[in-house]
Amino acid sequence: MREWEHYEHTADIGVRGYGSTLEEAFEAVALGLFDVMVDVRKVEPGECREVEVEGEDLEALLYSFLEELLVLHDMEGLVFGDVRVKIEKTEKGYRLSAKACGEPVSEKHEPKEEVKAITYHDMEIKQLPDGRWMAQFVPDL
Repeated sequence: MREWEHYEHTADIGVRGYGSTLEEAFEAVALGLFDVMVDVRKVEPGECREVEVEGEDLEALLYSFLEELLVLHDMEGLVFGDVRVKIEKTEKGYRLSAKACGEPVSEKHEPKEEVKAITYHDMEIKQLPDGRWMAQFVPDL
């Protein structure tokens, strides 16, 4: 079960995603990222984009994944309300392939903050004692 939350941070807002798998935690943190920008519950999955990234570790993988989604937002004006992720271990680290579905941002999404960049600030990915996964970071607003 994917879920996310925003947490207080001194300068900005943190995004934390949870899932029963690592993939679900990545999906949740991606949704949490877009929920900083708009009300993701109002995003229809009309247009889908495929994203593939690699990273030498999970933090680099998360950074590259979120950065690709932000590039799609910046270049095409899309916001995503449904994200599906697959992560594979490779010889050099990890490979992520994702399908992100959404639509062009509009007033119906109730725009909030503009995210300027993905950062490694406060980034953490770990398995919790209850077996769930958690991924978090603080975007640059």
